[in-house]
Amino acid sequence: MTTDIQSKNRWLALIILCLGDLMIVLDSTVVNVALPSIRSDLGFSETALVWVVNAYLLTYGGFLLLGGRLGDLYGHRKWYLIGIIAFTVASLACGLANSQGLLIVARAIQGVGGAVVSAVALSLIMIIFTEAEERAKAMGVFGFVIAGGGSVGVLLGGLLTDLLDWHWVFLINIPIGVAVYGLTLMLVPDDHQGEKTGRLDVAGAITVTLSLLFAVYAIVDGNEAGWDSLQTIGLLALAAILMAAFLLIELKVSEPLMPLGLFRLRNLSVANIASVLWAAAMFAWFFLSALYLQIVLNYTPMEVGLAFLPGNLIMGAFSLGLSAKLVTRFGIRGPLAVGLLLAAAGLALFGRAPVDGTFWIDVMPGMVLLGLGAGIGFNPILLAAMNDVGPEESGLASGIVNTSFMMGGALGLAILASMAAARTSDLTALGASMPVALNAGYQVAFLVGAACAAVAGALALLLRPAPQQPEAAGTPAPAEAE
Repeated sequence: MTTDIQSKNRWLALIILCLGDLMIVLDSTVVNVALPSIRSDLGFSETALVWVVNAYLLTYGGFLLLGGRLGDLYGHRKWYLIGIIAFTVASLACGLANSQGLLIVARAIQGVGGAVVSAVALSLIMIIFTEAEERAKAMGVFGFVIAGGGSVGVLLGGLLTDLLDWHWVFLINIPIGVAVYGLTLMLVPDDHQGEKTGRLDVAGAITVTLSLLFAVYAIVDGNEAGWDSLQTIGLLALAAILMAAFLLIELKVSEPLMPLGLFRLRNLSVANIASVLWAAAMFAWFFLSALYLQIVLNYTPMEVGLAFLPGNLIMGAFSLGLSAKLVTRFGIRGPLAVGLLLAAAGLALFGRAPVDGTFWIDVMPGMVLLGLGAGIGFNPILLAAMNDVGPEESGLASGIVNTSFMMGGALGLAILASMAAARTSDLTALGASMPVALNAGYQVAFLVGAACAAVAGALALLLRPAPQQPEAAGTPAPAEAE
């Protein structure tokens, strides 16, 4: 393993690692702005459109821990490069997609590549920067890039969709991916020292991903197939069987993907439950609010991007250091509870947004509250997950909470989007106009999301305070909303 590289090259290597992860973050936010255009071009129904997001979330969450383990066993740089290749090739397929099926499959492959890149990038930073002071600076830079990526993404998504078309929100990844691959070979040290002893829990990754895949499919298609239909009940039963199989595998294998014993730790368990509820609310809000702005309020894609910008900028500012200062001053419990309750208030405001809403009255206040909530809450929820474990397990704990965040987002988006579609269908059957019916459906989903975030905020009060809060500056947030 080569860690003794020149100081200049270390920082250049950090830039390349940040650029690779930035590509993953950008892709998350630019896609949301382009969703209405994708919907109309490829003929997605509103519930089927969920798969453009969830195909990515499910594979990303399902393979995040496995990606980190692959890097540990077979070399972090090697698997970083493999992840970049997979993500870039899948982005090309997304950009050329002319059917729903091709786009969804390509998005699933993007999720696998993104999971591997995200999982091993932090490990490479730890390898390259061995001194504590330099490592802290490097982590601060990495956190800044990831936090700021959301703001860039919403603007870039609007610009590309407006000036070109939605295909370019994916095609823009091609030159970035090629450049990152070449520069990684040149600047990032190879840490591979031959295969290490250890086993991969492939069965665990596959069973948990398939379980959630079947559950999401049953929920998304439940309105059309019928909630008491053989298809819906059968898929939910299969999902439950696969989840039971996953839990059994994790209990039996010598090196589990997700050691279940860790969940005996109160803070880790509370942080994961809160992550699932919060992600369910946030991912559904991002998805449905983009549709509300573009379909109900008739915003252009660029206007949608600008509407999201205030919240993203606020979130980025807090993620950079303000959240860490709050944690240092007040501990984990208070800032996390306040952040989640602010997010709940923002969602509640969206839950009353009318069909003829205006930006300054009906959009901006909710965006600001959600930006504040997410910016304040991301840091302490990670710290809460790592609070009860030793340094040697901190990476695993943060990986588990990130996985819970992505999986909760996938399930929450499926459930809330289905609830919105059911409400819309009921009102159109009664003769309501489509904008009124769509808006009423979105309002139901936003209010349920607000309830989820509020419950997560209440759960935060159950956290056990740490005797001494760690310095949290530069701690990267969980993956951005897809």
